[in-house]
Amino acid sequence: MRQIVLDTETTGLDPKQGHRVIEIGCVELLNRRLTGNTFHVYINPQRIVEQEAIQVHGITNEYLADKPVFSAIAKEFVEFIKGAQLVIHNAPFDIGFMDAEFARIPNIVAQKSAEICTVLDTLDMARQLHPGQKNNLDALCRRYGIDNSHREKHGALLDSEILADVYLMMTGGQTDLNLSGKSNKEGGVQQEIIRRLPSDRKALKVVKATADEIAMHEQRLDLVLKKGGSCLWRQ
Repeated sequence: MRQIVLDTETTGLDPKQGHRVIEIGCVELLNRRLTGNTFHVYINPQRIVEQEAIQVHGITNEYLADKPVFSAIAKEFVEFIKGAQLVIHNAPFDIGFMDAEFARIPNIVAQKSAEICTVLDTLDMARQLHPGQKNNLDALCRRYGIDNSHREKHGALLDSEILADVYLMMTGGQTDLNLSGKSNKEGGVQQEIIRRLPSDRKALKVVKATADEIAMHEQRLDLVLKKGGSCLWRQ
């Protein structure tokens, strides 16, 4: 299964008011594994970026002045996401902007994102898993223990990388592992859950049972057997 975790930054909040996409960031997952393939581009929106938006993502009009327009990167972008499942936090926002950009380009492959790929909204998923709680990206990072301290402002590629970690953590508990490598009913081999850990993570300390603890354990097993129970440790 090929999935593309995607985020965008924009000039404002509403494409119907003429606001445009100024940054796209994507990371690729294949069978729940990060492949290292990414798509990242800044875009000249051919209009002014609102000050409120600049305060969120820090991308200025001056920085975007020499960047390509959306039509110049559209073909490469479509090729990257085509046939995949997009994983997006608050998908209607990003998809609304993407569709508005596609609609401006004559003779493009598709006028709607739905004609190119499917979409999974992690905000909707988070609301079902954690009703009544905050479910923005920062809140989910805190909930799942994901370090996002380097996220001072919104950025499409950084946010898509963080969302990939959040998505894998949100869905990891629902996946059955096949550690023996046996095939599943569909004929494929189930994938193990991959959780990225810091490279400097200390080795876990192994604490062995003491002689007294082992003796107490054996006494407990004797009691279970005496009362007619069954112990896997004695089989």
